Amino acid sequence: MKTKLDIAKNWLPRYTGTKLDEFGEYILLTNFDNYLTNFAEQFNCDVKGEGRPMQTATNSNGLTLINFGIGSANAATIMDLLVAKKPKGVLFLGKCGGLKSSTEIGHFILPIAAIRGEGTSDDYVPKEVPALPSFKLHKFVSEKIIRHKQEYRTGVIYTTNRRVWEWDDNFRKYLKTLYTIGIDMETATLFIVGLVNQIPRGALLLVSDMPLIPEGIKTEASDKKVTEKFSKLHLQIGVEAMTELEMKGEPIKHFIY
Repeated sequence: MKTKLDIAKNWLPRYTGTKLDEFGEYILLTNFDNYLTNFAEQFNCDVKGEGRPMQTATNSNGLTLINFGIGSANAATIMDLLVAKKPKGVLFLGKCGGLKSSTEIGHFILPIAAIRGEGTSDDYVPKEVPALPSFKLHKFVSEKIIRHKQEYRTGVIYTTNRRVWEWDDNFRKYLKTLYTIGIDMETATLFIVGLVNQIPRGALLLVSDMPLIPEGIKTEASDKKVTEKFSKLHLQIGVEAMTELEMKGEPIKHFIY
């Protein structure tokens, strides 16, 4: 295996237990098991890759959902491995912490950009390169959110590798200086590695907690409530957006000069 493509073609099936020709051309990414099981139950399709690092399910319309795990390293891995398939569109369905009073638990965020605080993306491009989505893909997602009569916000996400930071006053003060609307662990990495691999990409984030206030920090009980109340709608919006995108067949890839 001499090239990146050679490696990806071998490793994508190895990581997922899914053959290359079994992946759809449009991809939903998540890092939650229940999204994968709900997708498989909704479309009566098999879950593949049990016991592997990542699991997949593909419906009869050719839409594939991948549970890639948590964190920026895993986000980079799946976006690198997807060069083996060269998908026409990838949408990340993730959760984030809300950092502004205008965001409430259960609101959706369509990021206009992400700040690269995770470090992983530094291995791909210089720090000055902004982490951006493919905005045409986000247009399809925003239309579906509105159709479901849901609140959503736009803004900048801060992506970090830190998991337990809520106690750190200095980090909390730093976040307030960035004017970011939310914080997560994957979005900036997905955007940058998608850019490098020329994969159209976007993210629809669900506000799951408000970590800057003590009573807003995520707990097992609070996360369970958010999952029960909002996760199926989150998944449904993603499915509808990517299905319509596939049906219309509109190109969303940015030109590179």
